[in-house]
Amino acid sequence: MISLAAIAAIAAAAAAAAEEAGGHESVGLFQDTSFYVLIAFAIVIGVFARAGVHKMILGGLDKRAAKIADEINEARKMREEAQELLASYQRRQREAEEEAAAIIEAAKKDAKRLAEEARTKIAEQTERRTKAAEDKIARAEAQAISEVRGQTADLAIEAARTIIRDRMDGGSQGPFIDREIAGLRDKLN
Repeated sequence: MISLAAIAAIAAAAAAAAEEAGGHESVGLFQDTSFYVLIAFAIVIGVFARAGVHKMILGGLDKRAAKIADEINEARKMREEAQELLASYQRRQREAEEEAAAIIEAAKKDAKRLAEEARTKIAEQTERRTKAAEDKIARAEAQAISEVRGQTADLAIEAARTIIRDRMDGGSQGPFIDREIAGLRDKLN
């Protein structure tokens, strides 16, 4: 707290400065209004000091500084969290892009494999159908050859019968001819 001696020393210094300042007539210390303003100011400062206003002001400033520091720390934490979240999303995006690329690559491989399998199946099916058609043609050809041989044999037998009948007499050679013709039919078929 400011003492009266300090106030008096300040007042004396002010008076000395006023005398040195110039050619003004010196007024008594108690007649100068500045002196009374100084005393009122000192009293107000003393009352404020006694009431602890300076402590309240300093406390308010400390609280404000602490609040600002807390806000700065909170902002720093939020920034770090935002950076971590951004890094997490960027990592997820890279993983998703890699997964999409892997899926596309797998789909391309599957498409190639399926196309190759389809080509193989078509080739196998074509080969089977060709073989079946060839077999059917061979069977039809064999059947046609067999029918032609049978008809040829029948025609040959009939022609032989006619020739033999014309050249031989009818009674004596008949059973022999019939037996030989029947044997010939079996041989030709």
